[in-house]
Amino acid sequence: MKTIATSVFATLLCLAPAHAQGTDGSVDEGFSLLEEGAKIIMRSMLDEMEPALKDLKSDFGDALADMGPALRDLAGQIGDIRNYHPPVKLPNGDIIIRRKTPQELAEPAPGGQIEI
Repeated sequence: MKTIATSVFATLLCLAPAHAQGTDGSVDEGFSLLEEGAKIIMRSMLDEMEPALKDLKSDFGDALADMGPALRDLAGQIGDIRNYHPPVKLPNGDIIIRRKTPQELAEPAPGGQIEI
């Protein structure tokens, strides 16, 4: 699908300036042709992708409905994600996420501004 869209778009890019020069040299007409070509490509891509997007929505919608309460509880326990350091992966495969100390929370981020 990408190759078809790319080839159609490349063809439109090549033909639009030649067509615009062939009529009166009107650049606006060339741009309007490019715009129409882009609209056609986007419509065809959306038409092709619509069934897959509907399936994806139904699959993820069901999963999110099932996991929603657990994710809300987890978000309540974690609080603000800025209160934690980035995750660190240890050589044994463990992943540690350290909470920032109150002193680290008070310090501005590198390159950050201090409110006065």
